[in-house]
Amino acid sequence: MAHTDTLPSPPGGDNHRPLVIGLTGGIGSGKSTVAGIFQQLGIPVIDADVIARAMVAPGQPALEEIIEVFGPDSVDASGVLDRNRLRKLVFSNPAQRHRLEAILHPKVRREIITLTTDIQAPYCIVVIPLLLETKQRDLVDRILVVDTEVDKQIARVVSRNGLPRDEITAIIEAQINRESRLAAADEVINNDGSLDELAIQVRAQHEKYLKIAIK
Repeated sequence: MAHTDTLPSPPGGDNHRPLVIGLTGGIGSGKSTVAGIFQQLGIPVIDADVIARAMVAPGQPALEEIIEVFGPDSVDASGVLDRNRLRKLVFSNPAQRHRLEAILHPKVRREIITLTTDIQAPYCIVVIPLLLETKQRDLVDRILVVDTEVDKQIARVVSRNGLPRDEITAIIEAQINRESRLAAADEVINNDGSLDELAIQVRAQHEKYLKIAIK
């Protein structure tokens, strides 16, 4: 699908926007941990999931659209989005997932463009879990993939969210496969080891991105 909203010209152009790094990876791969290390290094981080959560807060237009499309059971008694119900619905039904994405993704996309344009830094990290699935490669200058074994993905999500394995597997299967994700990457961080090993890899990419951004 073609997008009408596009990023301004890359670094070196008249508006001097930052180099934009798209951070992606499968569920449970460690994207948030990697993003946190970049933040500790002083790099601005924009998270598509954080933006989306703000957009479905009570009273927001996106939540009203979700209720209209998916029905009043989409929210609980207090008017808050019932994430568990919606997650089960959309990851078991691709058509329903596309309906939800059609509501949220254009709004999140526009907000990402606005936020990246306003950043005063050599580069920034934009965490977009479905960057490749939604064909939004044009939002970023480079793709950084956080990669890990599927068994580790499942174990981390079970530990973090307590989701049943079949639900986690359905989410993984709805995402782009590991091989395709790695093929699309400009850089890869492997998250099969320790936190210290992960931090070393992040610092190496940090130095690389600083050099690219100031060229």
